[in-house]
Amino acid sequence: MLKLYKLMFFSAMVTGSLIAISAYSWLTMWIGLEINLLSIIPLFKSHMNQFPAEATLKYFITQALASAIILFSIIFSMNTNFFVWNEFWTMSMNSAFLMKLGAAPFHSWMPEVAEGLTWMNNLILMTWQKIAPIILIMYNMDMPLFFSTIIILSSILGGIYGLNQISLRKILAYSSITHIAWMLASLLNNQMIWLIYFMIYSLISANIIMIFSFLNIFYLNQLFNMLNNNKMIKWMFIMNFFSLGGLPPFLGFLPKWLVINFLINNKFYTLSLILIIFTLLTLFFYTRITFSTLMFKMNENLIKIHKFSKFNWTFLNILMLMSLFICTMIFTFL
Repeated sequence: MLKLYKLMFFSAMVTGSLIAISAYSWLTMWIGLEINLLSIIPLFKSHMNQFPAEATLKYFITQALASAIILFSIIFSMNTNFFVWNEFWTMSMNSAFLMKLGAAPFHSWMPEVAEGLTWMNNLILMTWQKIAPIILIMYNMDMPLFFSTIIILSSILGGIYGLNQISLRKILAYSSITHIAWMLASLLNNQMIWLIYFMIYSLISANIIMIFSFLNIFYLNQLFNMLNNNKMIKWMFIMNFFSLGGLPPFLGFLPKWLVINFLINNKFYTLSLILIIFTLLTLFFYTRITFSTLMFKMNENLIKIHKFSKFNWTFLNILMLMSLFICTMIFTFL
């Protein structure tokens, strides 16, 4: 049941992000981020969450700290004219945006917050909440060495920390940190590639989270029996995870392909190599998740049967999974 207060706060959250990205001054941008933060707190503080107060408080403290650093940087930039200090406030402001985004090494809050939230709140955290900080980083993208370091750290930590997780929410959170590295890498070259990457990442994440939310799955050991009830859900689930990892026949490969292409054209050879190697780590734990349902023949679970035959959802998934193949075929014959 959709409650009225949720609709109101969701609208305010969207409005806050739009104010932040379309502001003419840094102070108005900060106000937009604050509206966004204050609107999302009541959405996260829900009795449906596993740890509602803990997750909400961790999120609020981290975001409030980042907002304080942004405000400090704005005030500092207005009162100094020296070149060295100009670099200092730019770096401090970018660090605050990266903290809001959840990029390494400012990532520690993200898996902990994700663990305490419902799947729908996780979807908001991993998709919509990335838009405002990353677009504001786009306006400030004049420190390639600093951002290259952040990209390398995010890809390494997101890949390594995801290996030993059994919670699906934490796995998706660390996966999100790896994808942040790819998105920041796309900003080094071409902002349009970031838009393509973000849209495709959001679609795939929404599909995976819808399956988890519908089946009420939170841990790896719940996957064994749950997905055997409906073979179509099982197939969609496996293919979406492969797509999220960026395997070539699927749509998720397209944005990674574009990013690597532009990185190599701009001579970021080491950066592209590190991104590719540590994306293989994330692909490894995606394969480990799908391996149990893909390879083993298990007994049907007769206790709890989920009926999930929504044509729109199935059609969207098939279209999305096949779209890279369809686009390739169209452009080949044109």
